[in-house]
Amino acid sequence: MTLALDPAAQDLLFREAHTANTFTDEPVTEEQVRAIYDLVKYAPTAFNQSPLRVVLVRTPEARERLVPHMAEGNRPKTATAPLVAILAADNEFHEELPTLFPHFPQAKDVFFAERAARERAAGLNASLQAGYFILGIRAAGLAAGPMSGFDAVGVQKEFLDGDHTPLMVVNIGKPGEDASRPRGPRLDFDQVVTSV
Repeated sequence: MTLALDPAAQDLLFREAHTANTFTDEPVTEEQVRAIYDLVKYAPTAFNQSPLRVVLVRTPEARERLVPHMAEGNRPKTATAPLVAILAADNEFHEELPTLFPHFPQAKDVFFAERAARERAAGLNASLQAGYFILGIRAAGLAAGPMSGFDAVGVQKEFLDGDHTPLMVVNIGKPGEDASRPRGPRLDFDQVVTSV
């Protein structure tokens, strides 16, 4: 059986897409970011909780505040990318559940009254949404450079609050010269999938 998605779209999203380490200076517009979000917001999360929050680092001043919190090897990439996004989990996502999950608004209190339960759910589901966000960037014809190499405590203090946990920093733009390494190997189907 073949996939329903056009092969060119499969290539754009997966086979030909690479993590970018350099970018051109072409700006990423507000319209592009809105189109990305308007596409990926429909992807599933548990209870439709949608805990991902995105901080767009656009100004030179904000960039100067972010770069020192990046791992040494990630600083040049983050300093020069056209747009940088901090992806975070909102640990108070449950406040939106009466709107987002209207057929069972009590889910807010039944399942997520405890902070620890919210943090687990927010971390898992916002990470899932981060993956969707990266695919949305690719669908927009842009490249993403997601990074987990940063001082999470520092980024949280500088850009977020105690209710938001930073998950990753993503550089966004058109890929530049020598933007990516050759594709690394992948595991085969039989190494990953087991039928019982």
